[in-house]
Amino acid sequence: MATGSSSTSGTRSLGEPEDGGGINTYKGEERALRAGRLGTAGLLLSVLAATGPLMVVAGVMPTTYGVMGVVGQPLLFLILGVVLALFSLGYAEMSRHVHNAGAFYAYISRGLGGTAGAGASLVALVAYSSLQAGLYGLLGFEVSGLIETYFDAEVAWWIPALVAVAVVAVLAWLKIDLNARVLGVLLIVEVVLVVIFDIAAVADPATEGLSLHAFNPDTLTGAGVATSLCFCIAAFTGFEQAPVYAEETSRPQVVVARVMFFAVGFVAVFFALSSWALTVAAGPSGIVPAAREQSAGLLFGLTESRLGGTFTDVMHVLFVTGMFAAILSFHNVVARYAFAMGREGLLPAAFGRTNTSTGAPGTGSLLQTVVSVVVVVGFAVTDDGPAGDPTAPVLHLFTWGGNIGALGVILLMATASVAVIVFFARRGAARAQAWRIVASALAAVGLLVIAGYTVKDFDVLVGAGPDSALSWALPGIIFAAAVVGVAYGAILRARNPAAHARIGLGNEAFQLEKASGSPEGPGKGPSGD
Repeated sequence: MATGSSSTSGTRSLGEPEDGGGINTYKGEERALRAGRLGTAGLLLSVLAATGPLMVVAGVMPTTYGVMGVVGQPLLFLILGVVLALFSLGYAEMSRHVHNAGAFYAYISRGLGGTAGAGASLVALVAYSSLQAGLYGLLGFEVSGLIETYFDAEVAWWIPALVAVAVVAVLAWLKIDLNARVLGVLLIVEVVLVVIFDIAAVADPATEGLSLHAFNPDTLTGAGVATSLCFCIAAFTGFEQAPVYAEETSRPQVVVARVMFFAVGFVAVFFALSSWALTVAAGPSGIVPAAREQSAGLLFGLTESRLGGTFTDVMHVLFVTGMFAAILSFHNVVARYAFAMGREGLLPAAFGRTNTSTGAPGTGSLLQTVVSVVVVVGFAVTDDGPAGDPTAPVLHLFTWGGNIGALGVILLMATASVAVIVFFARRGAARAQAWRIVASALAAVGLLVIAGYTVKDFDVLVGAGPDSALSWALPGIIFAAAVVGVAYGAILRARNPAAHARIGLGNEAFQLEKASGSPEGPGKGPSGD
């Protein structure tokens, strides 16, 4: 489809003038993502890929069992599934009213105003960038280990990490539907492998048999439960990305909400069953000691004893491809946030442009590629760890990036829940949306409690000492991003009210520009201020 023409679809992109002529006053095609590229299946596969099913089962679950000693992890996944389903009720309803690649910050802008939205936009950019950067560290470490195991050669972790950065950069410039197919294949293979392990564990349990002890509420006692929630909620990260692709989705008012609910339900049930299968394979009384002894090797050890070395080797390789899928998914999300921010004046206008041949947000993608290179090279050069420990930069990059990102996403979800309440109240729809407002309020409380424990126990999450400066410096990155974003939003409101009023409007702002006959658009929009 040619960028400057709508002849293949018979319709114009939002903001495109009637003469259909390419670059123009409103730059319609340049400032609009390609509509109708993703259906329900493509969107679902794209967001689920970010959850990294095999990565969670092999990495997050053993870490949670080993570090926190809480056997009731399966029950925690179900509890979090309920909390996030409550969040999704309001969040999904917002997706019917707001179609904007800025997702979180667009929703927050519509409810709490453009200044709050500006703060949320920078938090989202930092949070998802941190999640992606952290995964590059783990992927590089795992690939270098595989090369040493199978080819008897030593390769520094940062070399495969930078290769992955380059491959992701190329894929991100292609059409989003092609990306969805790549992510879909990798995701399906991951899920199949985990399901095979689950069946093998149930067919060959430990001496305690098919015990349901992990679902016993009595297992959720002790100081480690709250911190375990922080570990487990990170496993859900990805489902909330569905609205980011709303502008590229066919029938977004239906598809986005459908995908979100399916994703939350699937992740909660899938991870609950898989974490239970680990307790069955190791035994409820043996899962914590085994996790502490084997750490991330727990799944592979239990798999090898039941399914053999070849299957385990395949799982090791696909563990890496699963991480790659999550990285690509996060990269696509960051690129779209940058695009939305550039389109609305929160980043330079160059970021609000799309690739003329594929419709991808090329400048935003390039920004994320540069950030990834800088972070990987920075850790490779500066972080040697104690006594030159070669794993230190990897463990630091992965744990620091992952937990910074997870905290940011939790806070964004909590703020978005409040924004949903205000949005419908201001529209006079509080009575009609009463049950969604109640659900959003409950979700906001639950998410803020989890965020509080995340900050409180950040030293445990990143493996630092209780007196380490990391316990406040790392979460401080998210709060600093929020403060800087809000400050910029306030400055923009004072100096350019018309631009401030467009925050969160997306393509609607360009329709308003046409209606007003001025590129400045209206001085006031539905941004809440």
